[in-house]
Amino acid sequence: MRVLLTNDDGIEAEGLQTLRRALLRVPGISLGVIAPDGNRSAMARSITTRRPLWVQELTFGDGTVGYATDGTPVDCVRLADLGLIPDWRPQLVVAGINHGSNIGDDITYSGTVAAALEGVVLGMPGIAVSQQSRALELDFRQTSAFDFDAAACFTARLVADLESLPLPAGTLLNVNFPGCEPEGISVARLGKRYYQDELELIEQAHPTRRRYRVYGEAVEASAEELGTDIAAIASRRVALTPLHFELTHHEGLAALAAHDLERLLQR
Repeated sequence: MRVLLTNDDGIEAEGLQTLRRALLRVPGISLGVIAPDGNRSAMARSITTRRPLWVQELTFGDGTVGYATDGTPVDCVRLADLGLIPDWRPQLVVAGINHGSNIGDDITYSGTVAAALEGVVLGMPGIAVSQQSRALELDFRQTSAFDFDAAACFTARLVADLESLPLPAGTLLNVNFPGCEPEGISVARLGKRYYQDELELIEQAHPTRRRYRVYGEAVEASAEELGTDIAAIASRRVALTPLHFELTHHEGLAALAAHDLERLLQR
C-alpha cells in the first residue's frame, strides 16, 4: 500500500517523525512523506493558488527521503496525487501526529484533519491523528511536552489493519490520543467546543491602529458531552470519530423547495 504521510506542524515535527518511523516498520507499505516546511496549524483546507510552490527534497537520519514545501497541508496531498514523487501516487493519506488534540468544532480549523479530508476528496481513505500533551489540557494551543510512541504504534497497526476496518467509502477516521497511557478506546461523535473568548487590547500604536488578542481558554468537558470525542479524551481514552465531506442538510432541501422562492425574482 502506498501511504502518504503529512501534517500541519512541519516536516521536522516530533509527531510526524515518530509516526514516520513506525509506518516504515509495517510490512508492505511504500511510504511517501510530503509536509510543510514549517508550522501551518489552523490553516484548515487552505490551498496555494496565486504563486508557485517551493519543494525541497530532504534526507532523514535513516537515509529515507521526504519533501518539504512552503505550501499548506492540503497542498501536500495535492502534490502527491499529481505525481511529485516519481512513479508513485498515494492510496491512503495519514496526517499527523498533530501536537495537540483535534476534537469537536476544532476539526474545521485543523490542517491535520483537512489533509486527511483532501484524501477523501481525491477518492482515497484518510486518517488524521492528533495527541494531547502530557499536561492533559483540552486546549489546542498547548505548549507542553509529548510522548508520541503509543499513538504512533497504534496508528501503524491501524494502517496495517485498514482493509478489514469497517470504514465506509468517502470517510476519514479522526483519531485523538490522550496525553497519558490510554485507558481504552471510544468510538465517539464530535463534541461541541466552548471557549471563553475575549477581545483584549494588547497595543495601541496609533489612534486608528490597534492590536488585539481574540482567543480565550477552552472550557472543560461536562457530563452533558458523554459519548463525544471531548469526553473520551477527558476520560483518558482514545477517541475514534468517522467523518465525511457530505455537508448537505437533506431535510433542508425539501423545506426550501416547498417555499415560494420564485417571488424573490419578480421585478
